[in-house]
Amino acid sequence: MSERATTPPPPIPYARIGIVAGLFGILCCVGPVVLALVGALSAAAAADLAYDLYGGYAWYFRGAGLLVGALLVVYALRKRNACDIRGVKAVKGKIALALVVALVTYAILYAVTTWLGKLA
Repeated sequence: MSERATTPPPPIPYARIGIVAGLFGILCCVGPVVLALVGALSAAAAADLAYDLYGGYAWYFRGAGLLVGALLVVYALRKRNACDIRGVKAVKGKIALALVVALVTYAILYAVTTWLGKLA
């Protein structure tokens, strides 16, 4: 009789999940900066657009970041066949780490875009 080798479940990519969630959360400011860097907008127009987006829609972008992060965590857990309470409890530290990475990504990108906005 042959025994089937069981492969371990893939690891949770908490760093990538956090970076993507943080990037979606600050996309209101990063988007105009990228457009200015590639030459699609002037620096003043990018700063004005970022100010308008951040002032009126910041919480929508932050909510989208949280939603994207949650969806990526669910996707990663489903890949591991651990999308139940026991599976979540087993990786709750990694989920918390993904949240911390998202917050740090958001903070760093916020600081960089604010600094670039002051230069414009």
